[in-house]
Amino acid sequence: MAMPPVITYFELSNGLRCVHCLTGAAVEYCGVSVDAGSRDDFPGMDGLAHFVEHTIFKGTTHRRSWHIINRMESCGGELNAYTTKESTVVYSVFPYGNFARAAELISDLVCNSVFPQKEIDREREVVADEISSYLDMPSEAVFDDFEDLIFAGSPLGHNILGNEESLGKFTPEVCRDYLTAYYNNKRMVMFYAGPMPSEKVRRVAERYFASVPVAGAAMPVSGIDVLKRGKPSVRPCFDEIRDLGIHQAHTVMGARIPDMFSPERHAVAMLVNMLGGPGMNSLLNVALREKRGLVYSVDASTSLLTDTGLFTLYFGCDADDVERCRDVVSGILSDLASHPISNVRLDKVKRQYLGQIAVASDNRENAVLSMARSVLYHGAVVSPSERTEIIKSITPDDMLRAASYLAPERLSVLTFR
Repeated sequence: MAMPPVITYFELSNGLRCVHCLTGAAVEYCGVSVDAGSRDDFPGMDGLAHFVEHTIFKGTTHRRSWHIINRMESCGGELNAYTTKESTVVYSVFPYGNFARAAELISDLVCNSVFPQKEIDREREVVADEISSYLDMPSEAVFDDFEDLIFAGSPLGHNILGNEESLGKFTPEVCRDYLTAYYNNKRMVMFYAGPMPSEKVRRVAERYFASVPVAGAAMPVSGIDVLKRGKPSVRPCFDEIRDLGIHQAHTVMGARIPDMFSPERHAVAMLVNMLGGPGMNSLLNVALREKRGLVYSVDASTSLLTDTGLFTLYFGCDADDVERCRDVVSGILSDLASHPISNVRLDKVKRQYLGQIAVASDNRENAVLSMARSVLYHGAVVSPSERTEIIKSITPDDMLRAASYLAPERLSVLTFR
């Protein structure tokens, strides 16, 4: 039987926060989570955070790209990275015994990347193709356009990938400036998960990650100031249809919800899971697909940020059925916002939600990345028992308040057809 994970925290001599998750698995994880994402792109340079995430693998003061991509793969490991609206994560998954190798490589990437011009030019084409591929998928593009509208006037609105015009502005100097501005001890967390004891992890981390710059020690060469995040203003609701001449209609309905620090976030998340989570018995799947056969897919989700949150609901259907689907959705949301859930039903919802969390936690990679994000923004990891108690404490009144954020009159709508 696998040993339960044990979480410990420590700081390096440069003030970099670290989290250690002791497990009995023979696979290790190491990486850094950075509090910098697409909302932190330099002005007029949409997509810069994502582009830097791509190109830190293209060369450092110590390595060329070929050596970087082979360093972990040669021992059977993997090197990965991704960018979100507010964060960037660079990490490796590898067999036991290779932590020092991974730590040295990742610290080299986040501290010493040089962004060679030839590699920049080549990657520009790769990202341009990635942007085009998303534009060719209306079910994906509709989310980007929806966020552009609901966060209009805020850096949260633009696509994480940016656009072809902004891609042309990315130079080695701009990329290095971004690294200097954001990749520092105050905006980063180093994480490890595996069987190595905490003290040994600390020694290795100190050896390699003590080179992470201290915040404020250096400014971007170009003189670009790091802008403080401004909370996006609440925009009027919108209801738009865009005719693209496609066979299937794609609709996103959504609204602003409380941020990741709000005590209401737990009730909102559980309500949205009941509404359109992964279970085939979700309210929307039963109403739109099982009972009426109107859609092939329907789901609902939340995205919680540091100063706001977003609820989105998506369905794809025949163009002639959009209004009928919207009526069904509005009826369900109105009922949730006007009638308290019974204690019996709430207990069933909690049981399913907790079970889904337990199943999801079995995905170790996602669990480790979630751990790092929690430390980056909350300073600690919520234990399974603490999470269970929080969920069990949710009341029908809490669910009713949560449903008020999703009431039909608060929703904005965008349809591609």
